[in-house]
Amino acid sequence: MRLRNITVGFLAAATMLLAETAQERLKETGAVFNEIMSTPEKGIPEDLLGKAECIIIIPGMKGAALGIGGKYGRGYAVCRNPSGRGWGAPAAVRVEGGSFGFQLGGSSTDVVMLMMNERGMDNLLKSKFTLGGNASVAAGPVGRSASADTDARMSAEILSYSRSKGLFAGVSLQGATLRNDDEGNNELYGKNLTAKDILTGNVTAPSDAQPLLAALNRYSHSEGRARQKDR
Repeated sequence: MRLRNITVGFLAAATMLLAETAQERLKETGAVFNEIMSTPEKGIPEDLLGKAECIIIIPGMKGAALGIGGKYGRGYAVCRNPSGRGWGAPAAVRVEGGSFGFQLGGSSTDVVMLMMNERGMDNLLKSKFTLGGNASVAAGPVGRSASADTDARMSAEILSYSRSKGLFAGVSLQGATLRNDDEGNNELYGKNLTAKDILTGNVTAPSDAQPLLAALNRYSHSEGRARQKDR
């Protein structure tokens, strides 16, 4: 009975997420990022964000009703344009499973990941990869004063954060699987596109992405490195 309740709870959370449209998730993604960055002392360090190659935002990640078992979320990844100036179009992604260092329970948790180098971005361009397996991941530092603490963590390809019940903090997402959300991309762009098509700068961002891209540009004071176009 306990296993059945866990399964039912997880499926209910997944069903609710699937019921949300791609456009609604994109708007929510922008709202979540703005809320996180609106409090500089408790948000992602802006100089660190300025060095990131890509960012992934999963608004409202869900857990099974009893706090154990599956975790599931849908959101968007955005990478810098090939020139390194500004941000490109968003690609829909899914995150499943993993050890989050806390119990999600039936609550909703926002998850943010920064891809700090080209190795991290290369993993993102695959159909799926495992955090902590295919790519190293570490809890990211928080707030303006945390910048000095980043040196010890910069060897990680991905820095990760979570926000639940108003608390924003670095969290290690070991074992979680990140994969392309082909269904979400099809719904958002109206045609079949891969994450590689979108994230390497070959696709025009939809109008619904403008609030998120404007916020990313506003809070990214430094520029990422120029990337090769022939990935």
